[in-house]
Amino acid sequence: MMIFFWISLIVIVISMALFVYRLIKGPTAPDRVIALDAMGVTLISVVALLSLLVGTSFYLEIILLLAILSFIGTVAFSKFIEKGEIFDRGDSD
Repeated sequence: MMIFFWISLIVIVISMALFVYRLIKGPTAPDRVIALDAMGVTLISVVALLSLLVGTSFYLEIILLLAILSFIGTVAFSKFIEKGEIFDRGDSD
């Protein structure tokens, strides 16, 4: 079973490298946002696999924190792409 975890970890790290390429090269801003969100999911997967390999549940708190930060970042970037600003200050003049 451990060999399966190591193979999965290697495949996920390779996919993360491809997401970094898409983040840098991405032809449009939405492509970059999707690549950044996918990197967040793969980072969560890497931490979960490391938690299984080490055999501890300490990393579950880190996974939760990464998931929350990834979600907030994706929402902020999406709002920035849509409106051009993240925070609406109420200036309707």
